[in-house]
Amino acid sequence: MLHAFDPDFAFETNILEAGAYFTHPGKDPEALPIHMSTAHNVEDVADLLERYKDGDYCYNRNRNPNRTALAELVKYTEGGEDAIACSSGMAAISTAIIAMTKAGDHILSDKTIYGESNEVFTDILGKYGVETSIIDFTNLDEVKAHIKPNTKVLYTETVSNPLCGVADLKALADIAHANGAMLIVDNTFMTGCLAKPLSMGADLEVISLTKFANGHSDAVTGAIIGSKELVKKCHALQVVLGSQADPFSSWLTCRGMRTMELRVKKQASNALALAEALEKSPYVKSVHYAGLKSNPFHELAHKQFGDYYGGMLTVELPEEDDYDVATSKFNKFMRTLKIPHYAMTLGGYRTTFSYPPHSSHDNLTKEQRYAIGITDSMLRFSVGIENTEDLVNDVLNALEVAYGK
Repeated sequence: MLHAFDPDFAFETNILEAGAYFTHPGKDPEALPIHMSTAHNVEDVADLLERYKDGDYCYNRNRNPNRTALAELVKYTEGGEDAIACSSGMAAISTAIIAMTKAGDHILSDKTIYGESNEVFTDILGKYGVETSIIDFTNLDEVKAHIKPNTKVLYTETVSNPLCGVADLKALADIAHANGAMLIVDNTFMTGCLAKPLSMGADLEVISLTKFANGHSDAVTGAIIGSKELVKKCHALQVVLGSQADPFSSWLTCRGMRTMELRVKKQASNALALAEALEKSPYVKSVHYAGLKSNPFHELAHKQFGDYYGGMLTVELPEEDDYDVATSKFNKFMRTLKIPHYAMTLGGYRTTFSYPPHSSHDNLTKEQRYAIGITDSMLRFSVGIENTEDLVNDVLNALEVAYGK
């Protein structure tokens, strides 16, 4: 019998039983509790079957209260019918794409997205008979030309990593649906604060909650959002694969997301200010940021996102004929910066930067990188919530120190 305590049992037995359950249920706490238990007890088989029927908690890998809370929060922020929380953004991507494809299917993927996403499609699913074509999703004619009878998934990002390109999501959804395929969109860079791919026609959204959603660089989680039918298929696979988010990371992410709108809009405002300043710098070859009116994606981005274009931007610094000279200046710029710092992540409340050739796309050869526009002089900035003037002046000063005459 649950909750029963027999004082006649030995000390070594009762030390396991005393305080094992809450004496009072502790309803409606101001802060969400953390449920770390790997399992929830039942009275008997009838109680177990009732739990199964109601979708209640039995075993952590199937369901957990903190993971459910996170899924409910993400379902709201991203505008879906249902959602599941995953152990990382890559877990969300892998679970979704495996659930939606089988041997003999064809995936059409954007060429400038996060490198490891395409690795899942080509290196892993390719071994099991799933074909992938990687093309330019900003060219709709090219997308149409590469549709095949067995194309099942079109895959892209709201803002691409690291070139910050913007694809026409509604047009892509129309192309996919006209050919019996689905559109899956990674919304990591924008979050539901700034863009809702599902409202533009996407069938599934995946997101790395590790980044802008959580925003504190202290939890690794992801999510899949969409219709109840599609998310149910993803959940069934998640239970088998074990790609679910753990309770503590789910709790941390819920906590971080409560301030998401405050952070993400400030980050977007700072990113625009930094992009505008860098565009004027004589030491910057180009700035990739859709918020700039000079950017080829500006009009489409404004149509899809409104007045906020996200916290990510990429800059190209001067290239030198002498590799050692170029590397010296590049490193001097990075070391002179006081506010931004190098980090193998993005989306946190502090400004960070990374070097795509040795991070997001280190699996590609130099020739492959240059073919899609990722050069050796490129830095990707994830802009934080610092004072705008402090941030801009710090970056401009570092450029002057490293590249000035």
